[in-house]
Amino acid sequence: MQTQILNDEALVLQYMNGNEQSLEILIRRHKSKIFTSIFMFLRDQYLAEDLFQETFIKVVRKLRAGQYQEEGKFLPWVMRISHNLCIDFYRKTRRTPQIVTPEGFDIFNVLQFSDGNPENMVIRKQSHERVRAMVDELPVEQKEVVILRHYADLSFKEIAEITNVSINTALGRMRYALINLRKMQMEKQIAL
Repeated sequence: MQTQILNDEALVLQYMNGNEQSLEILIRRHKSKIFTSIFMFLRDQYLAEDLFQETFIKVVRKLRAGQYQEEGKFLPWVMRISHNLCIDFYRKTRRTPQIVTPEGFDIFNVLQFSDGNPENMVIRKQSHERVRAMVDELPVEQKEVVILRHYADLSFKEIAEITNVSINTALGRMRYALINLRKMQMEKQIAL
């Protein structure tokens, strides 16, 4: 149908004018980035699914109430909503998230690597585990930037909008995250 090639803003307008299919297209178009960022923050498949649904319930409510003013910036707007829900959840529970699939596998164990050499696969797996453990030790603000940048593949401008900080602050948090990761690597004598 014609709505598949429309940009986000046109689809939002169509949805606000009663075309329910437009929202379905927007959800399908951006599900991967939004869900991945939620999942990487919470590290729980079921909680991520719940917060993903809660994100779009909130999106629908705001669209129906006419509270969408982000012309041309639908994805960053939704990412900001999902980010705020993750932060609220994290503050309520104060628990450390884990990356586990519904089958109970660590997400780093099910990633596909291009190099089929078993020795290299083991080395990469160990490196991912070490990096994941070090990222978990970062302060929350730094961990957010690392997850949004490297796992959700967002720009620093988008990260700044989602986290409600300036681009310089987002860049600074990434800089400090990298410094802290290097420091942990040196202190623990971890080879990556």
